Amino acid sequence: MAETNGAAEAPTEAPQAPKMNVLAQFIRDLSFENILAQKGVSGEVQPEIQVQVNLDAKKRSAENQYEVVMKLKVDSKSAAAKEQLFLLELDYAGVFNIEGIPEDQMHPFLLIECPRMLFPFVRRVVSDVTRDGGFPPLNLETIDFVALYRTELQRRQAEMAGQKADA
Repeated sequence: MAETNGAAEAPTEAPQAPKMNVLAQFIRDLSFENILAQKGVSGEVQPEIQVQVNLDAKKRSAENQYEVVMKLKVDSKSAAAKEQLFLLELDYAGVFNIEGIPEDQMHPFLLIECPRMLFPFVRRVVSDVTRDGGFPPLNLETIDFVALYRTELQRRQAEMAGQKADA
């Protein structure tokens, strides 16, 4: 037990604990093209898969509400002939109520923590769509959103430095 030296502890104004609720999540846009079936290619094909991820976040008109969109592009080509097998494009959005995050930390929170919450659902959609599209289900590797955020910051800083050098 902690001693209070006989004096009652004065209540202190503690900072509000961060709080996040997912209010909604949905597929905003989805496109899947089975190019392999359209061309009529048959036989064993070894796929080479590239995944591109872009994130976007914006404040909504309601207080403490934000929308985060994960844009995923999955491009699969045959390893040998480099022929297109399939192309999947998915925009998956989430609406979040976020409280208790300082303004200077909101940007990384929106682009790291919110996509982490959406990712398991994005992974399931990709798996289901590729399976239903005639391919083995594609189970996406876990995405390191912290590294993705840092890479994007570095890219923007380099871009800004390049613009200043041109001026």
